[in-house]
Amino acid sequence: MKNIVIVGGGAGGLELATKLGDTFGKRNQANIHLVDANNTHLWKPLLHEVATGSLDSGIDELSYRAQAYNHHFKFHIGRMNNLDRDQKEIILEPISDENGELILPERRLQYDTLILAIGSQTNDFGTKGAKQHCSFLDSRSQADKFHQKLLNTYLKANNTAAQKGNYKLNIAIVGAGATGVELAAELHNTASELSAYGLDRLSKDQLQVTIIEAGERILPALPPRISLAAHRELEKLNIKIRNNTFIQEVTEQGFVTKDGLIIDAELKIWAAGVKAPQWMSNLGGLETNRVNQLVVKPSLQTTLDECIFAIGDCSFMLQDNGTPVPPRAQAAHQQAYHVYKNLVRISEAREPKAYVYKDKGSLVNLSRYSTVGSLMGNLSSGSMMIEGKIARIVYVSLYRLHQVALHGYFKTILMSISGRINKVIRPRLKLH
Repeated sequence: MKNIVIVGGGAGGLELATKLGDTFGKRNQANIHLVDANNTHLWKPLLHEVATGSLDSGIDELSYRAQAYNHHFKFHIGRMNNLDRDQKEIILEPISDENGELILPERRLQYDTLILAIGSQTNDFGTKGAKQHCSFLDSRSQADKFHQKLLNTYLKANNTAAQKGNYKLNIAIVGAGATGVELAAELHNTASELSAYGLDRLSKDQLQVTIIEAGERILPALPPRISLAAHRELEKLNIKIRNNTFIQEVTEQGFVTKDGLIIDAELKIWAAGVKAPQWMSNLGGLETNRVNQLVVKPSLQTTLDECIFAIGDCSFMLQDNGTPVPPRAQAAHQQAYHVYKNLVRISEAREPKAYVYKDKGSLVNLSRYSTVGSLMGNLSSGSMMIEGKIARIVYVSLYRLHQVALHGYFKTILMSISGRINKVIRPRLKLH
């Protein structure tokens, strides 16, 4: 029986494993394997909410092993670090506990078809001091770590404000993409919630959040009118936006710009740039680009090996208009479904089809304050801009569609009801 191995349990990888398990695994037509370094899955666009405490990751996370049991695939915990194309095997690095005791040795997993859905990580462009002084939000563990750091910093600042009176807590974010903009709004909301829960000596007016962007406007990947609408909403929240600002160095005090200006920040977050993990730069001799992404053909098969596919942020495919497929959740979702259809075609001895990215529009959620975005971005007549409650409903529905792909409609409805109940019985913010 053939082995189909998927590496990466993000949105695209987990949806694909679920679909393949329900099709091939359930009928014993192939062994489906999912590999991930973590035990649980959390939708990556929610990480900024985990970081600020507006979402409790312990409630919304999904167990890979439970999903594998329910959908006829096998889960392997581990981090892939190499590829043996001659033997058609992936190599998983050893796993040790916090004391250095070996839990699992190096393992090899054989494949007939390999799908790499490893995702991406933030690119600090080698900026001096960024790794040492900045927080990153590439994973659930990083988001949890930042949340604790945020609570400790706010507790300390609240005590300082009680003693000195006039005190300002500075938080700065490099990168004005969706993550940076949404995080800034969530941080402002967190200040209001913490004040309500007793840390009231530091008011939200004493919190200064600054967004630093090298480009001319925030949300540079989205249409200018959405960027302008988001800019207006952020200014209402007294969030500073510094466009055309290049960071040269990061110190304990804050960010040093190319012009020598120092932007003070007790908490520093880097949310600019995207790259695939460094170990992918020379993976099995496959073709990669300058940010370590695997170059794929329109079928989403890698250019040098038709047995290996790559989807999501770790892949690079040029569209007919000369631009690459953007690193968005909707692209990963589309590519996962496209690879599924191509694997069905290959199993029927038919040629795989070319993938065409369909832009469904973009939405940016500014916490409880507003949501802005556009729909139907692929229509020839242009996109339709939406704001406010309607945009918020559409934004939430994107997550629900991801849940439907994993659980079906009935379970997703129950999870939605459970979420509503939790909002009533639990604090509005995770306070620990």
